[in-house]
This record gives sequence, C-alpha cells and structure tokens, in this order.
Amino acid sequence: MASHIPFLPPPPTSLSAPIRSLPHLHPASLPPCPSTLHSSYFGRPTSRAARRGVQRPPELYAQPKDDPSASGSNLTAGVSVYKPKSYEVLVTDAVRSLACSLQEGKTRLEIDFPPLPSSISSYKGSSDEFIDANIQLAFAVIRKLQERMEIKPCIVFPDQPEKRRATQLFRVALDTINDVTLGSLDDVPSGPLTNFFKSIRKSLDFDFADDNEDTWKSNEPPSLFMFINCSTGDLSLIEKYVESYAVSSPAILFNLELDTLRSDLGLFGFPAKEVHYRFLSQFLPVFYIRTREYSKTVPVAPFVVNYSGALFRQYPGPWQIMLKQADGSYACIAESATRFTLGETKDELLTVLGLKEEEGSSLEFLRRGYKNATWWEEDVELELSSNWRS
Repeated sequence: MASHIPFLPPPPTSLSAPIRSLPHLHPASLPPCPSTLHSSYFGRPTSRAARRGVQRPPELYAQPKDDPSASGSNLTAGVSVYKPKSYEVLVTDAVRSLACSLQEGKTRLEIDFPPLPSSISSYKGSSDEFIDANIQLAFAVIRKLQERMEIKPCIVFPDQPEKRRATQLFRVALDTINDVTLGSLDDVPSGPLTNFFKSIRKSLDFDFADDNEDTWKSNEPPSLFMFINCSTGDLSLIEKYVESYAVSSPAILFNLELDTLRSDLGLFGFPAKEVHYRFLSQFLPVFYIRTREYSKTVPVAPFVVNYSGALFRQYPGPWQIMLKQADGSYACIAESATRFTLGETKDELLTVLGLKEEEGSSLEFLRRGYKNATWWEEDVELELSSNWRS
C-alpha cells in the first residue's frame, strides 16, 4: 500500500514542468533468490503473451541516451527506453503520432497519458486540477498540430457550464489558437423532455449566458473535434455528438481514461456495454501511456517487492510493455502488434523480474484467480471494430 502523502503538490504551471513520480525499487537492486527457491517455488518463468508472437528486445535494461524520447527515431520500430523530460516532450510525441494517423486518413482516435504527476494523477487528487491540466494540454496539442497541418479544431466540453468556466479561465490561451471553436455535449439534439430538464438545470445552477460566449464561433464547420474531461455517463452523448456533427471528421478522445470509464459500463445508472462494442471499439489509440504499480510477496527478504510498469503505444509503433527503472525511465520488455490485456501486462513484468510462478501451478491460480481479463478485453466477437486493439 502506498505511503500517506501529507500534501498535494500543485499541477504543472507550464508544459516545461518536469514529470515527477514516486520512487520504485529497481529490479537490479533485488537480492538474488536462492536457486532452490527459484526452482521449487517460482518454477520456470513462462509467458502467455509469448505464445501469441510477442517479441522481447534483446536488451531488457537499455541505458537511456541524452534524449530517451522518440523525438528523432523511427516510430514504426517503437522505443527501447522512454523517459520524457517534461510535458512538452509528451505533447510533442503525442502530436507526432496524431499527425501521422490523420495523414493516413484515420478518423476515430484516442490519446491517453497522465496529465499530472503520478502521485496526484486522475481524480485521486483534486478534480479541478485534473480538469484544468487536461484543458491546458489539449490546447498545447492543438497548437502544435496546427504547426504541422491546417486544421479548424473544435474542443467539446461535457456541458455548457464546463465550457463557460474554461472560457473564463483560459481566455488568453484560447486567443492563441487559430480558428478554434468551442462546443459542449449539451449541443446534441434532444427531445422536448430532455430540453425541459436542461432548462431546469440551468435555472437551478444559475447557468446564465456570458457576454463572451460567442467569441469562439465560426461560420465554417470544424475539421477536427476533440472531447475532453468527459465521464462514463457522457459516452452515449459523445456517440450522438459524433453522429450529428463529426460523421466524416476526425474525432479525438483526449485523456478520458477509457479503461476506467469502460469498467462502469453496464452498471445501474450508466450506459450499456454496447457503447463499447458499437462505438468505443472504433477508436485507435495513437498515443497511450497507462502506468500501474504492483507489489509481490515472496518468502525471502525483502518479502514484499514493489515494481511498476506501463502499457505504452506510440503510433504507428507496436504496443509495448515498459518496466520502470530506478532512474525513472521505462525500458521495453515486450512488444506486440496487438494490444496487451491488463493480465498479460502484469505477467510480462513478473516474468522479466523472475517472480512469476510456474504456469498451471496452484500458486499461479491463487494469484491470478479464475479470470485474467476484463469483459471488454474478452468479448472480441461482439465488437463492431478491432481498432482499439490494433
């Protein structure tokens, strides 16, 4: 269990802010396990992912170069070590992959990377900090993308109050983006009953019009739509918005943490699982970083091994499993043309650390349990598209 953090550091005030993370134990610093324990307890390390054509780089712990990011490398080959020095590097890498996919004619795209330092990422910290950081990063992505190609972006917020709040806080930043327009999911055409409830909500929330509300509008239709800061309940509205306004235009789901949102689909009060099968499965992850922290109990010192890794993808490169090293960099330990499941990601990390139990043993079953994949990772035959896996 993570130690208590006495205070929350503020979000990065600029894209040059360094990315901080909690320290982790480097695999090389682990004491060697006795040979008898390795053979009788852990057994021979095996990998489920290896049976589906997963390749491991020959150098598992490659030393980072002066610039470990993929700034000047061939994206098709992936990266051996990834260590972005700032959020500006993250944004630059994301824009490079995004521009590549747009030039290939892709229209349903996903970008997902931590908008805040890992200790306060997502809504575990302050939701306002998370929302504001996402907005600033979305603006930066659009500005850098406009340096590469001519686009007329539309940033879509969850509702009208969120849109109005963004225009008040980031008016100066919006003025630096060419041909930008703003929208909200409240713009989705709806029936008279829904319109009635919207009018009541506006009255109760004192959601009055702003004098500057029409500043960021255009007579020409946008050529690209970016959805930010939406929740699980908004996924159905995003689908209707895309069907109404972005049938043939590129639509980007930006830092929505879709893996987290998918877990709520099908529950009471949330959209049905068909939203993933029918809609979310169409979105191709073009830049994806999801970090995860694990711990493993062993019968020898240090008894509890903490390790961390990430599922990484930089289009058009392969999906990669990255192991976090002591210097904060992420070294590739496995890669595949198709997306790894969460269970496969953990298994690969355990295998390279020499902590994986023998396949088929009772210890492996007790650790893994009956299921090793989520419902959206298993139900392949129900998906309209496999883009989200490719």
